[in-house]
Amino acid sequence: MVTAPRLPARSHHPRLPASLPTPPSTAPPENLTGLIERVTFFNEETGFAVLKVKVRGHREPVAVVGSLPSVSAGEWLTAEGRWVQDREFGMQFRGERLTCTPPTTKAGIEKYLGSGMVKGVGPVIAKKLVDHFGEAVLDIIETASAKLERVDGIGPKRRHRIKAAWAEQKVIREIMLFLHSHGVSTSRAVRIYKTYGQESVETVRANPYTLAKDIHGIGFKTADQIARNVGVPVDSLIRARAGLDHVLLEATGEGHCALPVETVLDEAGKLLLLQEPIVATALNQALGAGQLLRETLEEQDLIFLPNLKRAEEQIAARVRQLCAAPATYPPTDLEKALVWCQEKTGQGLAPSQQEAFRRALTSRMLILTGGPGVGKTTL
Repeated sequence: MVTAPRLPARSHHPRLPASLPTPPSTAPPENLTGLIERVTFFNEETGFAVLKVKVRGHREPVAVVGSLPSVSAGEWLTAEGRWVQDREFGMQFRGERLTCTPPTTKAGIEKYLGSGMVKGVGPVIAKKLVDHFGEAVLDIIETASAKLERVDGIGPKRRHRIKAAWAEQKVIREIMLFLHSHGVSTSRAVRIYKTYGQESVETVRANPYTLAKDIHGIGFKTADQIARNVGVPVDSLIRARAGLDHVLLEATGEGHCALPVETVLDEAGKLLLLQEPIVATALNQALGAGQLLRETLEEQDLIFLPNLKRAEEQIAARVRQLCAAPATYPPTDLEKALVWCQEKTGQGLAPSQQEAFRRALTSRMLILTGGPGVGKTTL
C-alpha cells in the first residue's frame, strides 16, 4: 500500500494534453492498486488517461495519470509509478506501467458494464445483468452468452455486441500482458496496440524491428532490446537486416540517399557488434529480395533504400524536364540588373554570387547549392 500526502481535491481538468511527459525523478517507483471510480479523461488515439481510483487508505479517490489501450470505470487498476505534484491539478500518481483487470464484485461489475464499454448497454441494462447472474455474469458473457437473452431488454443483437466487446477487451489484456512481460512500457505498448491491433503479438514475435519503422517514438535501440527480450538471437539475419536499414536511414539525416557498400557493412557491423560475414549475408538477401538496391555511380558501388532511389530519380527527371522547357520571358540586360540589385540591397555580391545571379535570370530552373556561409541566403 502506498500513501500520498493529503492535499485539497481538484475536480476539473481543463485543456488536458493528449499525453503527459514523464518528469525526471530519482525516487524509486511505487505500486498502487485500486478500483477505477471514474474515467475523467481518455484519448483513444494516444491512450493517455486521467483516472479517479479508489485506493485503500485514502478517503477520496486518487488521481492517476498514464497510458492504457482502453479503460472503463469499475475495472481494477494496478499501477507502477511515482507521486508528483502537478502545479495545476495537485497531487497525482503518474503511472509508468498500468494494468487493468476485470472487476470481481457485483458493484464493480455493474459499474464496468454500465460505463459505456459496450455500445447499447448503460447503467439500467448493466444492473439487470448483475441482478440476474450476480458475480458470474462475466463468465456467462464469455462462455454461455445465449443465456443473456433471458434478461429483459437483451435480444440477439445486443447479446452479440456484449460478447464481442468482452472478447475485444480480453484480447487487449492478453496483448498488454505479453508486451509488459517482455519489458515494453505501457505507453509504448499502447502505441504498438494502436498500430497493429489484434496482430500485435504476432508482429512483435515475427520481427520486432518493424516497430522502429512503423511506430513513432520507438527507434532501433528500443526495438533491438525488445527483440532480445522475445528471444531473437543477436547474430540473427533479421537483426542484421534491421541494422542495415538503420544505418541507411541515419545517413539520410546527413543528406545521403545512398552509402558505399563498404561503409554500410562497416557501420552496421559496429552498430550490431557482428562480424562482417553475417551482415554481408543479410545485405545479399535484401538485395536479392529487392528490399535494398545496388547501383554503381562514378565507379563506386552504392546501396540505396528503394524509396529514396525512386525519389532521387523522379526529382532528377523532373529537373531535366524543367530545364529543357523554353524560356518565355523577354531578354534582360544582366549587367544593369546586377548593378540595380546591388544598389537596392546595399550588398555587394561576390563573383560566385554574381554568376549565380546571372544564371537565375537566364535559366528556366536554378538549383542553388553550397556549404554554410557561402552566401546562399543573401542571394
